Formats: sequence, C-alpha cells, structure tokens
Amino acid sequence: MNPPRPILHVISGLRTGGAETMLVALCRALAAQGLPQHVVSLTEGGPNQPVLERIGVTVHVLAPGGLVGSGLTVLALARLVRRLKPAVLQGWLYHGDLFAALAHRLAGAPCTTLLAWGLRNSDIDHARYGRLLALGARLSGWPGLVVSNSQAGADFHRAQGYRPRRLAVIPNGIDTARFRPDPAARAAVRDELGLAPDAVVAVHAARLDPMKDHATLLAAAARVPEIALVLVGAGTETLRLPPHVRALGRCDDPERINAAGDIVVSSSRFGEGFSNALAEGMAAGLAPVATAVGDAGLILGGLGWLVPPGDPDALARALGTLGALAPAERAQVGAQASARMREAFSVASMARRFLTTWRDAGAEIADTAINRTTS
Repeated sequence: MNPPRPILHVISGLRTGGAETMLVALCRALAAQGLPQHVVSLTEGGPNQPVLERIGVTVHVLAPGGLVGSGLTVLALARLVRRLKPAVLQGWLYHGDLFAALAHRLAGAPCTTLLAWGLRNSDIDHARYGRLLALGARLSGWPGLVVSNSQAGADFHRAQGYRPRRLAVIPNGIDTARFRPDPAARAAVRDELGLAPDAVVAVHAARLDPMKDHATLLAAAARVPEIALVLVGAGTETLRLPPHVRALGRCDDPERINAAGDIVVSSSRFGEGFSNALAEGMAAGLAPVATAVGDAGLILGGLGWLVPPGDPDALARALGTLGALAPAERAQVGAQASARMREAFSVASMARRFLTTWRDAGAEIADTAINRTTS
C-alpha cells in the first residue's frame, strides 16, 4: 500500500497570530491521523516553528528578500512541489496564497496536486493590503478551492472581485482541552497579577494594531473602572494605562490568562473573520462581549453582548452589565459559552471539514484519513 501523500501549507510566517494558531492545530490533528504535513514559512523563525517541529511537521523556511528573492522563493517552492507531490498545496493569508499559486503554475500546475487558498479576514485596510487584495482577485480563478474561515470573509472577498471556482467556509477549531475553566490557574494567575479573588476581570487578547481598536477599548474601560482589564498581545506593554488596566505584552500561555478572567472582550473595528481570541476565551468559560465584526455574532450564538464597533459607550455598557451580574449568573453565561465552543467549534470538526472539502475538490486523499478523524 502506498504511503499517504503529504499536505503542503504555505504561510507568510510562524508568529503567534490567529492564522498561525489554526495552522498548528490543523497540522497536529492531521499528523495524528497519519497524514504527513509540511509547512513553508516565508519569513525566518517565529515561535510556532519549534511547535510544529515537535509534533513531527517538516518546516521549510523560504524567506524572500526583494523582487529577486521573491522570484527565487517561487522557484524553490515549485521544486518542493515537484519533489513532494503533495495531495494539497494550501495557502494561508494573502502572501501564502499568491506564492502557492505562482509555484503551482511554475511546477506545471500538476492536476494531481490541488491548489487551495485560505482567507482569514473579512474587510481590511485597503491602504495596507489593497494591492494584495486586487492581485488576489485577479488570480482567484487559479485555485481549485478557496477556503474562508468566516462567512463574513467569504462575502467580503466576493464583493472585492474574487471569483473562485469553488468556495467553502470552514470555521476555526478551538483546542478545548487547552482552553477550559481551570480554578487552580485562576487562583495562581490572579495572585501573580495582584488581582483580588473576587475582582471582576475582563481579558482582551490582541496584538497592538488599528484593526483591534485598543483606543475604543481603553475609552470604554475608563467608563467602568470597577472592572479590571488585562491586555495580552504584542505591543500592548507600550500603552499608557490607568491603574485598573494591566498589559502583559506577548504571552505564550494565553490559556492561563483566560482562566483568570470572568469576561472575554473583542473590540475589533474591522478585519476580523473568525476571532480565535474570542472563541478561546469562551472555551475557557468567560462571558463574551464582542463588536459586530466578522463572524462574531455566529461565535456568540446569542450569548453575552454584541455591540457596534468603534462605540466606547456601548462597549462600556456591555462590560458594566456583565460585571454587575451576581458571580453565579456570570459563571452560568461562561459555562454556556464553554459548552458552545466544545459542541460547535472543535479542532476535530475543523480537521474533518478540511479533509472532506479538499477531497470533494479533487484532492487524492484516502478515505481512511477522513474516517479516522471522525472516529
């Protein structure tokens, strides 16, 4: 019996963002089913490279430098496609999608390798990403499959001129064994941060970026000083903060910080597709507050509060309302949120959907790989 053909993923880098987190989760789930995983990173290093290598994923670093370097990277990636003969060449994010498409063409556009793209955002800042978006739209008929992690993202890209031959929406999968209520971690982290056991704590996990809208979040926080706010994410440590707000910067164990909270808040102003941070907080048993951006409403499923983006008063009211609940009532909302994540957004479900969708699009993946993920 021939060994299963690998899946080759191409991504812009291996930092700690949402796309990278989902790539690791998907590779771990598929590798555990005996399906070889290879990842091409278009930048050097990143904390998720050793994570992937520890779970048996082969990482290839092909970091382009300038126009000539980009051309050489496409050549190297095309050679890798010809050598590995992957069942699927899956792009992640705009750069990963475009490099995968060009390499697939240069490798002879092998019909036995499915070219798939991955869209991970909804609306974006055109000043920063407009050229990539326009180029992606022009080439969107090349891949045999385009996967979006949100319906909002799929709708946005269609409106921008994307015309894929096949489009599928596969929501992110949350590691509910990692992100779960943890009373011991709750007590320990609160002690480390100097937070009282009975304090109402809101957690916001996002890098410092205009799309995450820390300005609106901090304006809202100023209106509810009775709620302690903990910021997690690269760059947050540079912010000037009032006494009831703490910033931890980049954090490699967000599950511990989430365990210490009561409320998870997502304040994004634009750009979100499926917010990992929101879903992870809910999985950890936190009551949710989110702006109506991307698929936040789908994630909440009627739980917590959904407010307009860029509205500090609405965000403050939502935080204040949840903060004023009796602890048992707030914990009940968190328990319902955790149950929703386990039932609707598991990693196993995401992996199963990817396998089925790839195969339906023509990828030569044995039935046994799909069957093992459903068992």
